[in-house]
Amino acid sequence: MPLPHDLCARLQNAFRARHAHVPLTNSTQSLGILSILLRSGFLTSFTRGTPTTPCSPEAYDAAPSDAHRRIWAELKYRDDQPSLRNMELVSKPSKRVFMTVGEIRRICTGRRAGVIKPLGMGEIAVVRTKSKEHEWIEAREAVQLKLGGEVICRAR
Repeated sequence: MPLPHDLCARLQNAFRARHAHVPLTNSTQSLGILSILLRSGFLTSFTRGTPTTPCSPEAYDAAPSDAHRRIWAELKYRDDQPSLRNMELVSKPSKRVFMTVGEIRRICTGRRAGVIKPLGMGEIAVVRTKSKEHEWIEAREAVQLKLGGEVICRAR
């Protein structure tokens, strides 16, 4: 399973290089994080495809294995500036960061929670919870649903 730092690095590099589309590994983790970025307005859309053909669900279904399947994200720009300026990992493989609902509420309301800085204006944090129904959610949604979990990354 690909790690979230790979997804963060690929998206950040694609925005900095001013690409229109970027291929990402096909996994539920990538879909979860991309759907949060789409709802928050950092992406225009995402679709399934292969490494060579973006935006082709037909080719995706005809691919012989998962190794030949990709998720293509369409990047969003405003006034020729990328909408995603920075995306950094919070929970690293060497040091995972788990937070309770109270700690997530603190970073959402502008206060520090342990070593995690508060979220700024227009900034989001991606949380992975134990709930199968809401496995990948944004930090403010986690507070509303009263779910704690692992804080994966933050984007602004």
